[in-house]
Amino acid sequence: MSMIVYSLAFVLGVLGNGVVIWVTGFKMKKTVNTVWFLNLAVADFLFTAFLPLSVTYVATGFHWPFGKFMCKMNSTFINLNMFASVYILVVISMDRCVSVVFPIWAQNHRSVRKASCLSLAVWVLALILSIPHFVFRDTTQLNGSKDIRCFNNYALSDDYETPSVQQLRLLRYRAMTITRFLLGFVVPFTVIISCYAVIIHRLRRNRTLASQSSRPFKIITAVITTFFLCWAPFHIFALLEMAAYTSYPPSPSLYFIVSVGIPITTSMAFVNSCLNPLLYVFISPNFKDAIHRSIVKVLENAFQESPGSDVESKSTNIQSE
Repeated sequence: MSMIVYSLAFVLGVLGNGVVIWVTGFKMKKTVNTVWFLNLAVADFLFTAFLPLSVTYVATGFHWPFGKFMCKMNSTFINLNMFASVYILVVISMDRCVSVVFPIWAQNHRSVRKASCLSLAVWVLALILSIPHFVFRDTTQLNGSKDIRCFNNYALSDDYETPSVQQLRLLRYRAMTITRFLLGFVVPFTVIISCYAVIIHRLRRNRTLASQSSRPFKIITAVITTFFLCWAPFHIFALLEMAAYTSYPPSPSLYFIVSVGIPITTSMAFVNSCLNPLLYVFISPNFKDAIHRSIVKVLENAFQESPGSDVESKSTNIQSE
């Protein structure tokens, strides 16, 4: 199942996100919204481009033939994609919240340049959070076998006997898992939910503003909801896996649940990287005519700025009238 899902995610993710990058980066006028979605597409494209390595790893019975460096890079890109995507969604939510609550301020201060700088800051933060996954990833050859495993060596040691080394290994394992759960899921989604609570409260009081913001609001909501549904099970089972491997005495039932759940939830998380391009197309208000349009026109409609969201979109609307 994992091989099939990874392969589909690779094909759809590379093609779909490649089209989004091409359209938002080279075919569309630069706006704040296109900057956000371009960065999301880049994060997903980089991740899906590395999926053939995971497909090969599973297909060969978990034998890693690509060397230690690629073992580290593969894990790093998985986490880089997760952190970059979720924090770009945080920035999008905050941007949408400011545009709804302080529309005049947003018209005067929202700009492509500031959005690009903020996106760069997100990438730097995501890279910093991903560095530990590069450091602790390692390869080892199984005893009596030619198979090589790509795994997390949290003690940075081949010593599995010394109690102090084992204690260090478990301590770092817990720290990495909990930190990823908090910084990659709990904290960002707390901010996102808070922003949306403010947005919904304001839109209920202003029906005109609600009608103007409906299109980008639907698209952003769908992207955030999809990310949550795909990544939440992954983080939950990562915590269960930690409990299974660090609890004493061992729980056979918990081991079984984890052994079944981890491949499924990992596949769900990986699939998220190929869903966004589909959402952009299907939520377009003119989807009934999308079959007869070019993909460029469809995405231009999906990424269109809401009226009055910034100076650029306002001037464009005036010229078109």
